Amino acid sequence: MHVASDLTLPPGGLGAWALLVKEIRRFTKVSVQTVLAPVISSLLFLAIFAFLLEGRLEPFPGVSYSAFLVPGLVMMTMQQNAFANTSSSLTQSKITGTLIFLMLSPLRPWEWLVGYLGGAVARGLICGAVVWVASMPFISIQIMNWAWVLLFGLLSCLVMGALGLLAALYAEKWDHVSAFQNFLINPLTFLAGVFYSIHSLPAAWQTASHFNPFFYLIDGFRFGVFSQSDVSPWLSLGMSTLFCLVLLALCQWLISIGWRIRQ
Repeated sequence: MHVASDLTLPPGGLGAWALLVKEIRRFTKVSVQTVLAPVISSLLFLAIFAFLLEGRLEPFPGVSYSAFLVPGLVMMTMQQNAFANTSSSLTQSKITGTLIFLMLSPLRPWEWLVGYLGGAVARGLICGAVVWVASMPFISIQIMNWAWVLLFGLLSCLVMGALGLLAALYAEKWDHVSAFQNFLINPLTFLAGVFYSIHSLPAAWQTASHFNPFFYLIDGFRFGVFSQSDVSPWLSLGMSTLFCLVLLALCQWLISIGWRIRQ
């Protein structure tokens, strides 16, 4: 990305840190909207589906449907909020014209990524943790492997934050972001096994689920919680890591060439 010649680059990481702090402050100032509202939505899903299907389904041996549902809702909340954080922040800056200040700064493309994606990770993990804590009085779940849980939680937030950046880079108005979320993000999330095990699906739909990258994020997260999953956790880790690296590289390149942000 072109940098004005009279500007000197700040010490490595200082610009990224400043952008990260700005992104975290942005969503924490309206925490009722950015944290509390999605948590309430997830708890409503839990109450409704647990009431309807508890005792009728056992997705994993020895795991009740309510317990099975909680990790899926946690991941869904993390994914939706990580996407919302980057997509809304960058789109708002483009529409209001304040993005010019960031473009004129000596920030490197990787610092854009660290700042924006760091904010997405922070919001996603906070929302996911609040959903988990809020569900504890109703459903007691012992996490079997914290390392896998945290790893897939981080990967999920990075993936969705990167997708939010791609949506915002493309968007010229809010309708474009809404279309990206309604026609891509939401269908892939709901069809990724949030509410069910793919083994309960017909064979054709099971095969289709393996082409959904969100499925591997959710299934790997569930393995960390229950030590049970629909596919090998190593397959989930490999697919999720590959998907994440491709998205990060794409975002880095698009920012470096100023794609749709210099108009």
